[in-house]
Amino acid sequence: MNVHPEHATPDDVPAIHALRRSLEEWMAARGIDQWPVGSVPLERIAAQVAAGDWWVVRDDAGVRGSLRVIPSDPEYWGDDDTPALYVHGLMVARRATGTGLGRALVEWAGQRARDAGATWLRLDHRASNPHLDDLYRSWGFEAVDVTGRPGFEVVLMQRAVAQRPSSASGTTATPSGRR
Repeated sequence: MNVHPEHATPDDVPAIHALRRSLEEWMAARGIDQWPVGSVPLERIAAQVAAGDWWVVRDDAGVRGSLRVIPSDPEYWGDDDTPALYVHGLMVARRATGTGLGRALVEWAGQRARDAGATWLRLDHRASNPHLDDLYRSWGFEAVDVTGRPGFEVVLMQRAVAQRPSSASGTTATPSGRR
């Protein structure tokens, strides 16, 4: 699946928040421990959208999927200056479950990481969510650490970013073939 996320706008904030809340409630109803209901206020999403962190994929019904892509994550990864991009808040509307949209969004983020010259694409999940651990491992991520948070633990995962082949001169080709 090829996706073309767009930067979220302030108009997307209510839809991103509603998607998050619907997924929080869906997981809670099934006993899945990932995102507690009400754990992210609308104001936080608005600030993150204003910072340019959120990306969305839309369909005729609205926001179909979304994710945050950020260049550092000191809250979970500490003061790590390794070249990496971090994925947070990966969400797919229930109407798009099983379409491959989640993986396509992660692959898109991997492309952005590659284009930025990052070495790693990183994400995390609650240690109490083995489904996400299995899913992310199937996408090539490996657990590198577990960090404690108040009341829960988080598994930090990463995968190497595939770089474009280098020429003999050590430069990296661009998509157009120019250097």
